[in-house]
Amino acid sequence: MAASRKVTIADIARHVGMTNITVSRALNKPELVRPATRERIEQAALELGYVPNAFARGLKRSDSRLIGVVTASLDNPFYAEMIKAISRHAKQHDYAIMLFDTDSDPRLESTAIDTLLSYQAAGLILSPVSDEPDYQPDYLVRLKASDIAVVQLDRTLHDSGFSAVVLDNLWAGERVAHYLLEEALIAQRRTERDRLLVVAGPERSRITCERLEGVREALSAQAGEVTIDVLWGDYTLAPAVTQVRDYLGRHGVPRAIFGLNQLITLGALKALREAGIGRDQTCVVGIDRLPYLEIFDITVPCVVHDGYRAGAQALEQLLVQMRDPQAEVCTLTVRGELVT
Repeated sequence: MAASRKVTIADIARHVGMTNITVSRALNKPELVRPATRERIEQAALELGYVPNAFARGLKRSDSRLIGVVTASLDNPFYAEMIKAISRHAKQHDYAIMLFDTDSDPRLESTAIDTLLSYQAAGLILSPVSDEPDYQPDYLVRLKASDIAVVQLDRTLHDSGFSAVVLDNLWAGERVAHYLLEEALIAQRRTERDRLLVVAGPERSRITCERLEGVREALSAQAGEVTIDVLWGDYTLAPAVTQVRDYLGRHGVPRAIFGLNQLITLGALKALREAGIGRDQTCVVGIDRLPYLEIFDITVPCVVHDGYRAGAQALEQLLVQMRDPQAEVCTLTVRGELVT
């Protein structure tokens, strides 16, 4: 049999001298075929390199075993942690994962959604390219018109009506601000006004707004002493390096720098290093653990969220929606923990 051509049931039938119906029954409903016949057909399928079409079988059974995961970026270690949990828990329930990394491109995101709809995936875990209120992608209409179960993870589409697993961003911002008041801003009081530099994501992002709101609420009582400078950007490393480098050149070293996610915080650390600014000259804090820093004996206080737990909860919530399409839409919130 030519290796370049996919082996079919008809090929196996010709090889064993039986009908297509008999071969199909042996491979799909083996309990209906005599053991000797079934063994002969299975051996032939093995020899010929037959691979069953899981997609076609899923359609025939009206029972897709495919779950789609669409994420804006795999560069963020926190997302990798969530995806690992989704994949492992899906396997335990006999589901396969189809993963799409959209590189924060709305066009690629729309294509990924259409691909999953064409494959009639049973469920979708979605972390969209943007969580700004005015981001309303065209695929929303197609998703709502389909029967696919949807759970959003971390980032959410504004007013979409889908279930979600999100982080307690307001609390995270508050907790970091309280830490700074206790350990960096007040404990080391100077005569001049304290400045806190917040290196943020997009200005209208829900996550950015909630984390920044938490900071401002916690520092409101110190309004006369603490100035908050905000650098709007995105949640990747390279822009954060450039922004912090430029800020240091214009304004000097702030009392503290708060990175609103892992990659931003790493970017701030890189900018400080390039500028020759030591760790004793400013306090750097962040959200979500910075991987492998302990190898270099570097400690950065941060609010750590359990990404594995968030991913597992998203998968479990999706299974609920898949089992019962009428299940109540809900939002689960994961609260972090300050690690110093």
